[in-house]
Amino acid sequence: MAYQKLTTRAENYSQWYNELVVKADLAEQSAVRGCMVIKPYGYAIWERIQQGLDARFKEKGVQNAYFPMLIPKSFLSREAEHVEGFAKECAVVTHHRLKNDPEGKGVVVDPDAKLEEELIIRPTSETIIWSTYKGWINSYRDLPILCNQWCNVMRWEMRTRLFLRTAEFLWQEGHTAHATKEEAEDFARQMLDVYADFAENIMAIPVLKGVKSPNERFAGALNTYCIEAMMQDGKALQAGTSHFLGQNFAKSFDVTFLNKENKAEYVWATSWGVSTRLMGALIMTHSDDNGLVLPPHLAPIQVVIVPIFKKQEQLDEILQKVNPLADELKRRGVRVKVDTADNMTPGFKFAEYEMRGVPVRLAIGARDVEAGTIEVARRDTLTKETLPIEGIEEHLVALLEEIQANIYKKALDFRLQNTRKCDSYEEFKEEIKKGGFLLCHWDGTPETEERIKEETKATIRCIPLQREPEQGKCMVTGKPSEGRVVFAIAY
Repeated sequence: MAYQKLTTRAENYSQWYNELVVKADLAEQSAVRGCMVIKPYGYAIWERIQQGLDARFKEKGVQNAYFPMLIPKSFLSREAEHVEGFAKECAVVTHHRLKNDPEGKGVVVDPDAKLEEELIIRPTSETIIWSTYKGWINSYRDLPILCNQWCNVMRWEMRTRLFLRTAEFLWQEGHTAHATKEEAEDFARQMLDVYADFAENIMAIPVLKGVKSPNERFAGALNTYCIEAMMQDGKALQAGTSHFLGQNFAKSFDVTFLNKENKAEYVWATSWGVSTRLMGALIMTHSDDNGLVLPPHLAPIQVVIVPIFKKQEQLDEILQKVNPLADELKRRGVRVKVDTADNMTPGFKFAEYEMRGVPVRLAIGARDVEAGTIEVARRDTLTKETLPIEGIEEHLVALLEEIQANIYKKALDFRLQNTRKCDSYEEFKEEIKKGGFLLCHWDGTPETEERIKEETKATIRCIPLQREPEQGKCMVTGKPSEGRVVFAIAY
């Protein structure tokens, strides 16, 4: 039976993505509408993301904690802008018991078990956390509090897609409390830098760092900082956000502290998070028509070794060469797998590891053992060469770094090639259909931003933090503009 190929990106980008997620064994639809099952290989990649970010958080002094999944409905109503931002996505728990149906049709909700106060399955945790912080904070000596939690959240999405948008998803959410505005804003920016560093140096995804426009910022925040990535279809994807919350949540939950002058002040806050949406960004930034492409710094398996044999005696002879090689690679910190299973042919194994995006594949048979050689295949370029097995370890370690750099450069070149300036609204309407990032002047008003969104589906992805000052005129209204912002159609 021939190996089943993917729909190509050129044929149908959306279908290519959906097929790849399933065929690369990352995730699948579940029995619960809008929710997904993350399979072991997909979860192994997520674990690599978790571990890498968690180590970076702890370097900043952040500690992990856990807060309840259920939030009293009254908590959400304390911060008006916040509840308005999430009201349409909330899943509500109204009863605490089932009972057998008197008519014998399974189980029904027990009407006598109605909750006195309905509970919200967390769409995000600001309210439950700030109600908790009230009991933790009394004095400036209690600050800062730097907490993060790894958890799941529920947002009742109507149109779902694996990893990119599901009703339930996994994420981390950091929530910090500070004595001063300056300290809180600085920490929000620090966490944005952590996300950008991880995206670029581990995931090989080039990102733009910026601040969201008022229309696009997080509900309840004074400022939302973001990293924006470009996918291969030219659409933008928000890969991470860090919010300066000001004193909004502290005021809503009456969280104050006595400063050094013994005067009561409201606490200053941040929150920041990334989710399993990063998996979608990873797939759509790097992968090709043959399947997943993983950057070596992130890949759960960096090198797979496939012995080619017909008899056990051949395998035993090959393993005498392969096992020491695998041990030496592990000693050098390389994540390596030796595949000795006889459940499929070498050709099928090659196709399987190609689909799963393993950066380097080694193949060795009886003739290679005699010749002292091994075949080395690169996933990023789909090229292969036969090299002496003696001293191959040094070459492979260097090759992994070369692949990492090449994958990043390819993604960065694509973004640069698809980023362009645009000065007239008529030109913008045509250019935005081609995808990519458009750098345009905007008058700074939410009304103009909303008009552009309604007429073109494009949104301001960010106001770049490092943009060059440039006096200009808004492409829509002709009003003065201090600099260009980034427009795109986004996921």
